[in-house]
Amino acid sequence: MKSSKNLYRDILTGLFFTAGVFGFMSGEFVISTMLFGAATISSNLDFNGSFRA
Repeated sequence: MKSSKNLYRDILTGLFFTAGVFGFMSGEFVISTMLFGAATISSNLDFNGSFRA
């Protein structure tokens, strides 16, 4: 089911983004930058298995 994969990806992206905001507010700018980058990458990658090894 395709929507469950999108749901898990959206939850992961939301967790990265929320952790990045809390890291930014606490002054951990390097960690928050990495978390924002991880949120961006996880929201833009497509993990539907359309490629072959």
